[in-house]
Amino acid sequence: MTDLAQPALNPALQTEGSAAVPPPFWLLAELTYRCPLHCAFCYNPLDYTDHSRELTTAQWIDVLREARALGAVQLGFSGGEPLVRDDVEVLVEEAHKLGFYTNLITSGVGLTDKRLDDLKAAGLDHIQLSFQDSTQELNDFLSSTRTFDLKQRVATAIKQRGFPMVLNCVLHRYNLPHVDKIIDMALAMGAEYLELANTQYYGWAHVNEAQLLPTREQLEEAEAVVERYRRTHGERCKIFFVVPDYFETRPKRCMNGWGAVFLGVAPDGAALPCHAARGLPGLTLPNVKEMPLREIWYESDAFNSFRGLSWMKEPCRSCDEKERDLGGCRCQAYMLTGDAANADPVCDKSPFHETVVKMVQRAASASASASAMPAAATVAREQPILFRNDFNSRKLATAAREPDVTGGSGDSGAKP
Repeated sequence: MTDLAQPALNPALQTEGSAAVPPPFWLLAELTYRCPLHCAFCYNPLDYTDHSRELTTAQWIDVLREARALGAVQLGFSGGEPLVRDDVEVLVEEAHKLGFYTNLITSGVGLTDKRLDDLKAAGLDHIQLSFQDSTQELNDFLSSTRTFDLKQRVATAIKQRGFPMVLNCVLHRYNLPHVDKIIDMALAMGAEYLELANTQYYGWAHVNEAQLLPTREQLEEAEAVVERYRRTHGERCKIFFVVPDYFETRPKRCMNGWGAVFLGVAPDGAALPCHAARGLPGLTLPNVKEMPLREIWYESDAFNSFRGLSWMKEPCRSCDEKERDLGGCRCQAYMLTGDAANADPVCDKSPFHETVVKMVQRAASASASASAMPAAATVAREQPILFRNDFNSRKLATAAREPDVTGGSGDSGAKP
């Protein structure tokens, strides 16, 4: 999702109550978990194959109408790959009539000339196109597909039709050294925005953290490159570069506050306070098929669980910075500490901060070892990447239900 301007958090949300909760600013419609790509850093849930039932076109139209009536103004069509559904044009047209600003978030697979023309006619405002790297070899390896040439053709077709375009590239250990070439590619394609989205370690990226986490030196070198390009090309392309949480000492305000700005709806109708909320145990997600969206937003337990400040434990509860970061990310707290109500361990005030420090140190150590070893020995020593695919999803889902069923990490490809 692009880093478009977000409204400031309503001060009322920083009180102990939630009576003055504002409406959602933007809606993310995750139309499907189906995707032709198999990216190792996908934020979709590991067990996405357990959630294969999708809302119908009519049900999605109801969601759009309810969200607009609720006050949402920005709408992203996402997935998976939204274009595997043949009703995207219908949904875009309805959203345009309702007055949404619409953004299609796509890999480019399935974005034919005809579909581009139909989407233009339907009123689509914006397209975000993903690349995995500036080179065909790494782009295709990281997505476990052969899509680099296709993406280039799609980028040209998008610009020929006058769409504003965000080029998105998720950054990690493998492609951070290519940041200059990725920016050059975005400039050559005429992208108005380039989102250099450093991997945040949720979903599939969390499983592959040991393979993807860069070193601090890689990040600093890449950030220096970005700053240089901003000075020389900032008028042509706005470049976003966000440092991954693990390299900070204070957490970010997750989604600008839980249940404050963002409302996601998953393919099966589950309503999400954040992209990764499905992974939080004990959080019963309401479903748009069973509850009106207004009731979900204002009254459901899931959206009120971490709203405001009253849920906080120490050290957050007495911290003088709690209104700035709202405790950080709940999903990250759960993944790294086992309790979603703990302080985000990214924060150096958290008693669990050493967990993050050790992860960064391991990444540096692995990088040093790899540079001192022959390539074949490095591959043999490291755990292979676990690609996002249906086989691995089912295996991980089974392992989560029956922890002793598998002793391996699933079917995966070799490292480059």
